Amino acid sequence: MAPYLETVKSFADVPITDAGVDTLAFLEASTGLVGLFDLLGSAAFTPVQTDLKGNITKVRARYDAVPDKCATLEELVKNEQGEKKRTATEGLMWLLRGLSFTCQALINAQTNKNEELSAAFTKGYESTLKKFHNFVVKGIFAVAMKACPYRKDFYEKLAADPAGGPPVSQEKVDEDLTKWLTALDGIVKRMEAFYEKGGYGKGF
Repeated sequence: MAPYLETVKSFADVPITDAGVDTLAFLEASTGLVGLFDLLGSAAFTPVQTDLKGNITKVRARYDAVPDKCATLEELVKNEQGEKKRTATEGLMWLLRGLSFTCQALINAQTNKNEELSAAFTKGYESTLKKFHNFVVKGIFAVAMKACPYRKDFYEKLAADPAGGPPVSQEKVDEDLTKWLTALDGIVKRMEAFYEKGGYGKGF
C-alpha cells in the first residue's frame, strides 16, 4: 500500500483538451477527494461527504445515459441544455462548489504552516460555500469546522502507509498535495468561468 494521495487519482492527471475536462477522470479524482474527509476522522464531515457523493452520482448518471455526448464536463452541460430538469448541470455546479471549498481550505493549510485546520477550513468555507447556504446548513458546517483534527495529526495520516509500512516524508506530502490542489483549483476556476459565460447556472 501507499500513502493516501498516491492511492487515488490526482486532479493533476485529469486530461484537459480543447474539448474540455475529461468527465470520467474528473469523477474518479473527485471520488478520491471525498475519501480525504475520512482522514479528518469526524462524523461531523458526513454531511459534506454525502453532498459531494450525491452530486458525483448525478453527473455520473448523465454520463452513463449518453456517454458519447458527455466525454468532457463542458460537453455534458451543453448536451443537457434545453431539457426541463438539468439534474447533472445542477449537480456539477454544486460539486464544483464543494470541491472549491475543500481546495481553498487545504490551500490555506498549505500556505499558513502554523495555522490549525479548523481556521484553514473556516476561511475556506467563508470564501466559497457560505454565501450559498441557509442558516441551518451554515450551522452544520460550523460544527464540522470545529471538529477538524489537529494539523499535525492530519498531515501524519496523509504521510502514513495504511498497510503499516514506513511513512513518506512531510516534504513529499507537501509536494504531492500542492500539485493536487493546484490542478484542482485550475479545473474549478475553468468550470466556474464556463458556467458564468454560458449562463448555465441560472435557474438553480
